[in-house]
Amino acid sequence: MLAFYVVLLGIIEGITEWLPVSSTGHLILARGIMKTEDVLTSSGVFLYVIQLGAILAVLTVYGKRFAPRRGDGRAALSFYAKLAVASVPAALAGLLLHDAAEKFETWRVVAGALFFYGVLFIVVERMKLTVRYRTVDEITLGGALAIGAFQVLSVVPGTSRSGSTILGGMIAGCSREAAAEFSFFLAVPVIFGASALKIAGEPSLLTGGNGLYLLLGTATAYLVSLGTIRFLTGFVKKHTFTAFGVYRIILASAVTVYYAFFR
Repeated sequence: MLAFYVVLLGIIEGITEWLPVSSTGHLILARGIMKTEDVLTSSGVFLYVIQLGAILAVLTVYGKRFAPRRGDGRAALSFYAKLAVASVPAALAGLLLHDAAEKFETWRVVAGALFFYGVLFIVVERMKLTVRYRTVDEITLGGALAIGAFQVLSVVPGTSRSGSTILGGMIAGCSREAAAEFSFFLAVPVIFGASALKIAGEPSLLTGGNGLYLLLGTATAYLVSLGTIRFLTGFVKKHTFTAFGVYRIILASAVTVYYAFFR
């Protein structure tokens, strides 16, 4: 059964890490519904480790971005500078608010955040914001910093790292495609840093038989993430994010009913 839970959580991570629906919220709720009591999947380290599989998928799909060819030095420097600037707010928030954020990992907070940002996605899509950055290359350092500041909101479970980044990007003037892509790229330094800190705090869970289960969950998250990233890049070329807003509202309602009446 443990292998089944690990694969299931890997699938959830691979899908929800990139869609603006909150991977942390889904994983917290999934663990609560499954009612598992094993040390591995109940630990925060497990979730952070399998996230590494998700960002490995970004490096696979966008390898040329992170390993540019000769002659692309200036463009690569600009790209890395944007990631560095956008990562600063999340890094500071992670260091200062991490312990406090863990206290809010409850179904009420998750449901509230799912609902609030679901409504916000619908509102932002109706605002018809002016697009200044149609591609990631057009985003300025100031725009990158603004997007990074929005990402700080994701310390609250149920908000969604990708969701807050995409919303921030659209409000800052990005097209849907640019906002989605930048959320993929920004995940690499942010998730890697957060995972490294979490793993360093509980290294004992990486030993013994746990290693095989962690590898299974990471591999599952990686494979599913490949499909999810390609799906979202194609989806936003033809559709708005309104559907994700509606999904968040429906999920928030379902979570509330489940925990209020069936737990």
